Order: sequence, then C-alpha cells, then structure tokens
Amino acid sequence: MQDITSFIKDLPDAEGVRRFFERLEQSAPREAQRLVKNEALLSDVLTLAAYSPLLAATLSQNPQYFSWLDRKRRENKVRGKEELLESLARFTLTHSGLETNILLSRFQRRELLRVYLRDIRGLATISELTEELSNLADAILEHALRLARQELDNRYGAPQFKDDKSRDTPAKFSVVSLGKLGSRELNYASDIDLLFLYSYDGTTSGTGSRGAVTNKEYFIKLSEVVTRLVGQQAGEGAAYRVDLRLRPHGRIGPLALSLKETVEYYRSSARDWERQVLLRARGSAGDADLFRSFYSSLEDVIYQKQVSLETALKNVRLSKQAIDQEQHHESGFNVKLGQGGIREIEFIAQAPQLALGNADPWLRAPHTLISLSRLVDRDLLNEREHTQLSEAYAFLRTLEHRLQMENGLQTHAVPDDEAKRDLVALRMGNKNENARAFFEAKLKSHTGEVSGIFQKLFGELFGELAEADSTQTAQPLTASSTPAGFEDERTGRNFSHLKDSWGKYLPNQDLPPEKVETLLKICGLSDYFSEMLAADPSLIDCVPAYDDRTKLDPEKFSAQMQSAIEEKSSFRDEIDVLRTEWSKIYLQIGIHDLMEAIPMREANILQTALAEASLDAGILIMKRELARRYDNKNDDLRIAVLGLGRLGGRGMDHGSDLDVILIYDDENPSAAQHEFYQAAAEILVTAISSFTRHGNLYRVDLRLRPDGKNGALCCGGKTFLEYVENRAAIWEWLAYVKLRAVAGAQEFGRRLEHDAKNILHRKAKNTTDAELKQETSRVRLRLEEQRAPRLRQNETDIKYSAGGLLDIYFLIRYLQLKHDVQDEDEFRSTLPMLQLLQGKKILNDEHYEILSQGYLFLRKLDHAIRLAAGRATRLPGLGHPLLELVTKRLKLDSPESLLETLTTHRLEIRQCFEELLERRL
Repeated sequence: MQDITSFIKDLPDAEGVRRFFERLEQSAPREAQRLVKNEALLSDVLTLAAYSPLLAATLSQNPQYFSWLDRKRRENKVRGKEELLESLARFTLTHSGLETNILLSRFQRRELLRVYLRDIRGLATISELTEELSNLADAILEHALRLARQELDNRYGAPQFKDDKSRDTPAKFSVVSLGKLGSRELNYASDIDLLFLYSYDGTTSGTGSRGAVTNKEYFIKLSEVVTRLVGQQAGEGAAYRVDLRLRPHGRIGPLALSLKETVEYYRSSARDWERQVLLRARGSAGDADLFRSFYSSLEDVIYQKQVSLETALKNVRLSKQAIDQEQHHESGFNVKLGQGGIREIEFIAQAPQLALGNADPWLRAPHTLISLSRLVDRDLLNEREHTQLSEAYAFLRTLEHRLQMENGLQTHAVPDDEAKRDLVALRMGNKNENARAFFEAKLKSHTGEVSGIFQKLFGELFGELAEADSTQTAQPLTASSTPAGFEDERTGRNFSHLKDSWGKYLPNQDLPPEKVETLLKICGLSDYFSEMLAADPSLIDCVPAYDDRTKLDPEKFSAQMQSAIEEKSSFRDEIDVLRTEWSKIYLQIGIHDLMEAIPMREANILQTALAEASLDAGILIMKRELARRYDNKNDDLRIAVLGLGRLGGRGMDHGSDLDVILIYDDENPSAAQHEFYQAAAEILVTAISSFTRHGNLYRVDLRLRPDGKNGALCCGGKTFLEYVENRAAIWEWLAYVKLRAVAGAQEFGRRLEHDAKNILHRKAKNTTDAELKQETSRVRLRLEEQRAPRLRQNETDIKYSAGGLLDIYFLIRYLQLKHDVQDEDEFRSTLPMLQLLQGKKILNDEHYEILSQGYLFLRKLDHAIRLAAGRATRLPGLGHPLLELVTKRLKLDSPESLLETLTTHRLEIRQCFEELLERRL
C-alpha cells in the first residue's frame, strides 16, 4: 500500500480513509496508482472519503469518476440548470445501457462529489450550495419530464385543447416544486415536494400506438412516469425521494390537475396552511409560463389582507406540521426541530411575510436568508439580530449537511454518542484536541441566540397559541363550531381539518349526532381515514354510528358498482361513479376495521372482495368504452384477470396494490386483434388505477406479466402457458405459486390457473433442491438490499427488512414448490398454508411455531400501520407519534415493548429462513 499518512493525518476518520484507500488498491489498482501520481486530486479524493462514507463508496464503485473529478474540482461557480442538463445529456450518451432511474441516480451522486468538495473546501456559501443542489434537482426533473413526454406522445399523441377559435392547441405541463426545492434551499438528502399542473382539459391527438385519451389521463400518467423515473428505488437508491402529499387533496387527490381545478381548489377548498405552502412554490420543470399563470392567479389568497400575526404564526406552524408529519424522532439534538434550530429561523422569516406580504410585496421572498435581510430593510429585525440569525442558519445548515452526507440519510440529529460527536465536530472544521468542546460551544451559542430572538418576537404569542390548542373545552360537534376536549393532539388536528373542509359544504348544519362519536374516534385513530373524509364531505352519509355493527355483505359489492356504472354514458362519468361507489364501500370496511367491529382477517377478506368487484366493474367499463370507440358490443371479448400477491392470497389490506396478469381467450389472434386486446387492457388499467377528482382505487402492478415491462399488457392464454413452460425464471415461479383467477372470464381463468400451476410444480420437481434454495435466497436478499436505502435512521421495514414478512412468504413458496403443495381455496392465505405444511410434516413444530407466531405479529403490526397512515410498511423509531398510536392499537404496554417484541420475532424468523434454505448450517 502506498504511504498516504501525510495526506490523512489531519483528516477526520483517518483510519476510515486508510481502509477506503486499501480497498481501492485491491479493487482498482491501476486507478489507485494514477491517483497517487496526482497529489492534488489524491488529496481531494481522500478528503471526500473522510467527510462522507457515502461518497467514498461511490468513488470505490466508480473509479472512472477520478478523471472527471480532476477536471471539475477546479471549478468555482454555481452550475445552472441548463448547464447541468447538458452534462446529463452527455452522461446519458455514455451510459445508454442503464435503466433511466438508475442513470439519474448515478448522475446525481456523481455531481454530489463536485458540490460536496466545494462545500468541504469552503469554496461556496450555504446559499450557493443549496442553489446548486436545487438546480441539479431541476435538471433531473426536466430530463425525466422530456423522456416521459416522448414515451407518452408515442402512445397517445400530444395533448391538446380547443382554443377560442376552435383550433387544436398544445396543452402545457408544469412540475411545481414546494418546500426547500421551491425556495432553492435543497439539502443533500432532502425529499422533493412536488405538485403537477397542466393547462387545459381536452384529448390527445390520437396519433400514437394506443389511440387518444383525455388530457387528464395523459397528464396523470405523465406525472406517474416522472415520479417513477426520479423516485423509483434501485439497488443504488433513487435520485430523490419524491413527496406528493402536499398536492391538492393530499395523498388521495389526483396526481395532476388542470390550472382551473388547481386554482379553484386553493381558492375555495384549501386550508390556510396549504396556501401557506405556496409561499415557496416554483416551477422546476416544464412550462414556465404555466407556472406564472398559476402563481399570479393565487397571490391574493397566499398573501391575504388583514392577516394578523397570530393567524400568520398559526398557519406557519400548521404547514410545518403537515410537511413534517412523518418526521422521525431520533436521539440527540435535532438541528431542524430543536429549540433554536432551523425551524425557528424559518418561523421568523415566514410569519411576517404572511401578515404583511399583501401590503408590502418587497417581503415576498421565498429564500430564508433573503427574507431575513428584507425584514431588516423594514425594521422588523435589527442588524445584530440579522447577523446572528444568518450566521446561525449557515452553521446549522452546514451541520445538517455533514450529518446527512454521512450515509445519505435525511437525518437532523446530532448523535449523543461521544465518538460519533467527535467525528461530527472534526467534520465541522474544529481541528484541535478540544474539537468537540469547541463544536458544542458553537452549537449552544448559535441555538441560544436563535431561541432568544424567537422568544422575543413570538415566544409569548406562540405559547398562547399552543396553550389554546391544548386546553379547549368540550362542546357539540357541528360543522359551524370548533369542538374541543380531544383525547390528544391528533384528534384535534384531524377534526380541525374535517371542520375546515366540511364547513364549506355544511356551513350552518349540525353534523348528525349519531355519527359524532365515530368521527372523533376516526380522527384519533387514523390520519389516513380522516384525510379521506376531509377530501369528500359527501361520505358523511356512509359513516356508521359508533355502535353500528351491521355486517357488510361482499356479495353485494359488485352489483352496487355495476348498477351505478350502467346509469352513465361516458367513460369519464363511469370511472368517476366507480370511485364514488368504491369509496362508500371501502370507508365502511375501514371504519368497521378501525372500531374493531370485525377481526383483521375479515377485513382482509372484505377488501379482497372489494378489489375483485372493482376489477369486474373495470371490465364492464372497458367493454362499454370499446363499444363506443369501435362501434362493437364485444360480446365475445373474454379477458381473465389472474391475481398474485395479496390479491391472489385473499389478503388485500389498506393501500395494497393489485398485482395482476391479464390474459385473453383467443388461440390465434391476428396482429389487429392483438392490438385490440392491448387497447382493452389499457382501458381496464386506466379505469382502475387513474386518478380523477374523485380519487383513485388501486395501483395496478403488471410487472409480473410475461417478459415484464417489455411484454404485452395482455397476452393470450396459450402464450402465457408457453411462457411458464419455457421461459419463466425460478423467481417468477415463486410469484406464480399464488396465482388465482379473480375477475373477468372466470372459467377460462380457473383453467389457466390450474394449468399454470401444474406446469410450475412439474418443473420444480425437475429442478434440484439446491437450485431452488439458491434462487429463493438470492431473490429475497436482493429485495432486502434494494429497499435498504429507503430506510431512514431508526426505521424498520417490517416487510422487506431481515426477518420481515418476505422471509415467510418466500419460505412458504419455496416449500410449496419443493414438496408439490398447491394452493387450495381454504389454504391460500399464509396461516392456513403454514398449518398445512406442518400437518404434512414439511415444517417441524418449532419452525411452525416461530413462523406462525411471527407472521401473526408482523401482520397485525403492518395492518395497524396501514390503518393509521395508509400505504406503509415502515415502522418509525421511539418518540414518533405513529409508533405510539400503533402500540395502543396492538394493546402493548409501551413502544419499547413493541420494538423489543418485533426484534425477537425478526431474529427468530430470519434464523428459520437461514436454516430451511441452508444459508447457515
């Protein structure tokens, strides 16, 4: 090994840097030798490794970046969006074999090498660094948008609308950024908060391969593709975590809305804190004129007349709560949320904008530092306070960056562990033997100054507002009054949301008293269902009385949906009414579930029946739309829907996807007939999965179809069986074990299910056990590794992490294939299948006990998370409100007890996994 002592002796984590260089010499000896000959570059590379293990790994895996870094490290300027787009175009040409989401992730990581080096060397201010990080995100979003538009234009033609002279005119689209990206203050590990906006409704030109669709369908699909390209996780992580919860109607709203719909929402339906979020809105990609039209249409509702400082401060606080509602509570001082932290500086900057921005446009500056300087101009801060706040902001943001670039996680906590804190102190530039003491003194000084200014300006007022929120007295629950006496802050916050929404629809009407107790319970138990109710006040009619235990009849679900559809005459009206009827049924299932009026298994069965009924309703819509498009009744159109995963196992839960394969019954279709079936499948998927103003039903996942994303959306039965026979990989066998005919041409579907499973089990008999074990283990662990980068500090993914639900699912499927145990109706779900495997002596009693008890605990935990928060499998750490809520749901003594029990089950499940697959003997 080359002697690099002189280069690393003053660096933080010198031993870690030495290990990095040793690994580099072993894995890329030629590049390491070249590096040694370039001492300036060597110094920069070792410095990056010392300050960021994340970037050290990037350099180890991509030593070809050394020459690029050598060219770029001398640059001392902020690269703009257009320049970064040009670099991304060149990067794309030289990495054309990569999947787009992986390519974007790699490009982003490579650019971080250059930006973070300037950061460490002190060659850029905090404003310049965050501006460049924002430009990088803008460039990646713009590139993803261009690719997505090209893909969708090829399918459907370009979106257009009729102008005032009835001429076809191109429709525009804008990616609007909020939060830190909107104000050009992005962190190294920030989520990006987005909403998607298009100019006018209409239809596409229809010149693509799949014909015309409405502009709404096109732009929702476009938003989905952009989100996937930028945010889809791969083994190396995503370019960004995309957060769409701040869009109109939150998580249950359409991904994209027209300009008219969006402006109308913010004017008539949005809560004050939602309008507050628009303080930092900006067009990051797409049409800039469209964003300007959007923003100019709303300036008077963002900066309202006669807003008091009390109201402004409350709105700032509520918007922060919404943005940070899933903020993870970590041990150690939180530089963002702690007393004297970044949030308090943002409070100081934003509250006066809301209170005074209508009369004084000069104050309307989204960037925190610019806003602070303008407060000085208006004598709202003095020079000393401005200096203290600006220096504290720069220090805290730099500290935030050092913490996040450790491993690329969105953390804000200074570790309590002394060794880790010593390392943070060194990375903050404290070089002497008392580095930690100097660092802690600076942290204390800066946060103390911020806290002092905050208390001087808002402290008494903020305390009064907080006290008022928590000490209201009980009163009747009506749409026109503000009730209080809530059990906890969650109940109050969610009910306030309900009242704000419903008050516009029921301005002087008392809410039905028999529903009051139910509503209060919903608000206290579930953010997810509270949000669903707030988004659609008409659902009040579906809320049962608290003591209502009326049984739901799944046999009636399909008839309820289909009769409503048959009364409509257009595709748009049909999918709207499908969502309306689905919401009524789903809400009742959810409330019965929340109130524990039904056991978890019954809730799963009801949700599975609802999913099946929805697919059959979607097929009805599909046939009616095909008849309109092709002037054809399609009586002979036979498509079977085969379900996999939770749908196949009758275990649908809140937020579950529909994993399906679509098969048509036609032995020898012509090319035109095959294309007709693809159009039919596209309509079906759109009917089920697209977002409308009435929300959406399910995400439809077709990735397990023959040939995956490269395969046809819908294939013939003969083609499917030939694929299973000749080309399906073992990892696909593991998925197909759970095939079940769930909708459409049922007789045909059941025949396919039977034939496919016979093929699978015959092929498994002819495969060695060693190969089955190896492939089962490989695929399971690969999923674990791919998901790991998504986890934040102290989180546990109870599905994907070691010892999670996937360990059990993969084990069962492996054992079914090995021992030729096919699914039967009464044994499709996990617990009955474990019992069957035990009864056949395939599982011994010890393994059965561990897996069945572990599965039951994990499923109850997963179910509780989904009830409270919607689609989620990640459990946060101690101190997080969601963990507290889930603990109560599971009737455990404490969050610590829950986490301890979870750890025990995961360790035992993973041990079973390893023993049965002989990964460790």
